Amino acid sequence: MNSVLYDAPGPKAKSRNWIYTVVFVVLLGLALWWALGLMSEKGQLDGEKWSPFVTDSQLWTTFLIPGLLETLKAGALAMVIALPLGALLGIGRLSDHAWVRVPVGTFVEFFRAIPVLMLMIFGSAFFVEFTPVSSDIRPLYAVVAGLVLYNASVIAEIVRAGVQSLPSGQSDAAKAIGMRKGQTMVHVLIPQAVTAMLPALVSQLVVILKDTALGGTLLGLTELLSTARQISANYSNTIATFVVIALIYIAVNFALTSFASWLEGRQRKSTKGTGAVVGVADVGDMATGRAM
Repeated sequence: MNSVLYDAPGPKAKSRNWIYTVVFVVLLGLALWWALGLMSEKGQLDGEKWSPFVTDSQLWTTFLIPGLLETLKAGALAMVIALPLGALLGIGRLSDHAWVRVPVGTFVEFFRAIPVLMLMIFGSAFFVEFTPVSSDIRPLYAVVAGLVLYNASVIAEIVRAGVQSLPSGQSDAAKAIGMRKGQTMVHVLIPQAVTAMLPALVSQLVVILKDTALGGTLLGLTELLSTARQISANYSNTIATFVVIALIYIAVNFALTSFASWLEGRQRKSTKGTGAVVGVADVGDMATGRAM
């Protein structure tokens, strides 16, 4: 049976794919065996290096849980500000008025081209020089400011790409019944484009959450990753600490993506849209300027 995008593999292709899969699994197993053997030689698999995460509750209450809460707080603040700001910028990029479209496009392209870490550093310097923000909360402000400026610009391109992915007949039908451009955008295009944008938006929210670690590395934000230095200094278990922190990041991001998948499925059932869905890679490429 043929697909719209590709021909179904035949017997030879299926056999070849099975061989590739087996070879990959074997190579992956060998790599894991080599890594675990090397860790065992260096004593990184010893029980005393891993047992504190199970037996010492103070390790969690003093380091990991406060660090996780700080990560979630910085990420949540950045998401809450960046999402509506990015939506407004994305709509501005689609405006028919040049006096709106050009400044918004300049803003988006400018902040999308600057590394998010540089924006955080600039934000920290700005709060030092021009605001009375205390040094205790300055790292949080700088991290959130950098994340908002960068990710709002990326989200703006995701919104633009999502709206432009809809069939032109949607706009034509709205015009035919006398709807203005703003009414068409708010009541017709945006509600249908949300389904197309959701996978790319969730990917960007995961990026926001992970990028909070940059603030802990250079700006002194006491987020989750920054606690690794303190834990490894107190318990002499650097590798074990990084593994546990990585697992926490995976669990949090998996919960976020699972919630988004549930929300997307619920929305598909409750709305009657066009059914046109742009994948994460497609919308992401449009948002970052890469050719599809």
